[in-house]
Amino acid sequence: MKKNMFTLILFLLVGLIAAAIVTQLLAPVQALSFLTKSADIVWQPKADLQIIKYDLYIQIKLNLISILGIILAVWIYRKL
Repeated sequence: MKKNMFTLILFLLVGLIAAAIVTQLLAPVQALSFLTKSADIVWQPKADLQIIKYDLYIQIKLNLISILGIILAVWIYRKL
C-alpha cells in the first residue's frame, strides 16, 4: 500500500471511529470512567459579510481511548 496523506487521514478517521465505539461500550463501567471522560474542544467560526453569511460549528470530544486510537492508527500507518 502506498503511503500518502490520504491514507494517513483514513487511518486516523478509522482509529477515531473505533475509539468512539469502544468508548460507548465502556461508558457504563464505573471502574473505567477515567478512560471515557471526555474533554470538549469547540471551534465556531462565523461571519456576516453582507453577501455571504456562514456559521460553522466543529466539536471534538477527546478522551484517553480516542488518543490511544490515534496513536494506534499512526503506528499501523508507519508499519505499512
